[in-house]
Amino acid sequence: MKKNALTKIDTLTLGLMLFALFLGAGNIIFPPYLGQLAGDQLILAIFGFLLTGVGLPLLGILAIAKAGGDLQSIAGRVHPVFGIVFTLIVYLAIGPFFGIPRTATVAYEIGTAPFLPASLTESFWPLSIFTIVFFTITVLFAMNPTKLVDRIGKILTPLLIAVISMLAIKSFLTPMGSINSPVGSYDTEAFFESFLQGYLTMDAIAALVFGIVIIQSIRSKGVTDTRIILKTTAYAGFIAAIGLSTVYLSLSYIGATSVDAIGLQDNGGIIIAAASRVLYGEIGGIILSAAITFACLTTSIGLVSATAQFSFKLFPKISYMTYVLFFAIFSAFIANIGLTQLIAVSLPVLLAIYPVAIVLVMLSFIDHSFHRKPFVYILALSTTAIISIFDALRSSGIAFEQLDSIFQFLPLFEQGIGWIFPAVITTLIGIIIARSISK
Repeated sequence: MKKNALTKIDTLTLGLMLFALFLGAGNIIFPPYLGQLAGDQLILAIFGFLLTGVGLPLLGILAIAKAGGDLQSIAGRVHPVFGIVFTLIVYLAIGPFFGIPRTATVAYEIGTAPFLPASLTESFWPLSIFTIVFFTITVLFAMNPTKLVDRIGKILTPLLIAVISMLAIKSFLTPMGSINSPVGSYDTEAFFESFLQGYLTMDAIAALVFGIVIIQSIRSKGVTDTRIILKTTAYAGFIAAIGLSTVYLSLSYIGATSVDAIGLQDNGGIIIAAASRVLYGEIGGIILSAAITFACLTTSIGLVSATAQFSFKLFPKISYMTYVLFFAIFSAFIANIGLTQLIAVSLPVLLAIYPVAIVLVMLSFIDHSFHRKPFVYILALSTTAIISIFDALRSSGIAFEQLDSIFQFLPLFEQGIGWIFPAVITTLIGIIIARSISK
């Protein structure tokens, strides 16, 4: 039976699911580190981070809904072949080749390994057993995508919110210490530094992957009108954005007030682990373990479901359930034997495709201004791809001195976002040409 819109409860549940899908382990452990470094520049820093760490993912979700439900529909505006190839690369990179295995490994290393005897962690058995259990739960939740909203939005998300809230409320009621002076570049460039860090969270790509899960969930409720789907997705996106912003503010405050108690640390994982023990004693470690495990689990479920749905759309002769099982088993295999080496290979790939994905999303919102002419997409994306691929090669240790001497004159190139200015310029040139041709 067709429906004109979801109920308020259904929309809230959808927003909570989207919030949980985005909130992975990386999103939990980064804000405390930002808080320690930003110090009394925290407000300015967190504002910069929210613009890119929350704003870009929200735009990505809206772009997918506006386009009709998946990344391929947007990428196909460039060329049908590009639509398939680029979408496949994105799904594989953030899915079974990197993102999904990482959820299990991080959940084990932060949420389980600290509670095991040192001698036992040196064996491969604990991780093997953990990944089997982890991905079995993932399969059980992802096996029916139409039930994903209820299972995550009504079960896992409240648990995740509860354990994070316990840490956040305690830190506000009994702060661990005072907020100190900013460290390093955060003293003078707090906004810009955090703006870049938010961009590097890669959540904008995750939004393009999760879009298909959100659209499928809305349609499963009987809603088929494109405008209603877009409106519902927007509401859910804003609910998720509010949730993410609240978590980032809380965790960054924990980091900012933790320096006196635990000192400056090298990463957010150490900070949040130590802070949880200061706030709650040994029980704090258990609370943190629960938060990290739930965060990784919800992200794993979302990525497996989204990748399986896309694969089923591309090759429908194989069942959705078969894809779920395959990606879960493959991810468990990678998590056990090759994650460290795979990260070294995958990170440059993500650095190469992330700017292209951002420009693609931005163009999808303004393509009416150039009548959706493919050459405008091609012009802007080609320029972006050349620079981002060069950045990716540099990150993997491959240097091109001549190109480096040329690209270093680009604004923000040393910060890793030298593609922004050329992308804007080529887009404007493309729009001018498209409008001239249309006259």
